[in-house]
Amino acid sequence: MRYSDGLFGRKEAPRVPGPPAGSTATGHGAAAPPLAAVPRAAPATPAANAETVHRPEEVTGSRLIVGPNIKLRGVEIDDCDTLVVEGRVEATMVSRAIQIAEQGAFKGTADIEVAEIRGSFEGELTVRGRLVLHATGRVSGKVRYGKLLVQEGGEITGDVGTLGERPAGVRSA
Repeated sequence: MRYSDGLFGRKEAPRVPGPPAGSTATGHGAAAPPLAAVPRAAPATPAANAETVHRPEEVTGSRLIVGPNIKLRGVEIDDCDTLVVEGRVEATMVSRAIQIAEQGAFKGTADIEVAEIRGSFEGELTVRGRLVLHATGRVSGKVRYGKLLVQEGGEITGDVGTLGERPAGVRSA
């Protein structure tokens, strides 16, 4: 019989799950060594660990999520690394990234580095880096971008151009 206090009031070490007593886990008649005796493998490489540990946008970045059925109006969003829009947002925004879900909608002005749009954006959008418009995405208004990727089915309308583009009729000196 086993008691939690053991014989004579001594505490027993907690049981480690393993093969039932009397079974041969190694197949050679000897019982498997306890887990504490099994050497642990060292991490594969420091680079692999550095990749998972040093992701500042996921670990330390600020992230604002406007969930489904939420309406956020008349605000100015600053110092937000990533805005995730699953509901409706009417705002002015200066940020690093925006992600608009299929049901999400953003109306207003946004100056950002990276945009990934599956829902709708209406207003003035400046994307210094990459604008990704998925098949369900809709963008309308004044749009400026560094790089553009539009999947089949995505729609972009209005005054659209690259950041280096000058309005028609304006000459460089």
